Amino acid sequence: MKILTKKIKSQLIKNHEKNILTGGEHDHEPVVKLFGGAACTWLLTELDPETNIAFGLCDIGQGLTEMGYVDMDELLALKFPPFGLPIERDRWWKANKTLAAYAADARQAGYIA
Repeated sequence: MKILTKKIKSQLIKNHEKNILTGGEHDHEPVVKLFGGAACTWLLTELDPETNIAFGLCDIGQGLTEMGYVDMDELLALKFPPFGLPIERDRWWKANKTLAAYAADARQAGYIA
């Protein structure tokens, strides 16, 4: 399965460009949900096409969530034990709120320090 379809990648780049124009003031809905291993999850809102660095809400499966940047090349190279499975895209997931709202939910649940 292709992790970032042309449509998803295009929207991530558009969000990145919009944030450049607005000085980072726009709170986007996540475009894609990626997951891997037992509990790792990434809700991504933007992608810088020049650096292939994405921005979103990241949880690496240790019970703490943070908003930040992730190198897509590194993310796509991950293989999770014990079977060496790669990152996957949740094809049926649809965002129903902004990234800040997902972060607020995680904070309320105690997942953000």
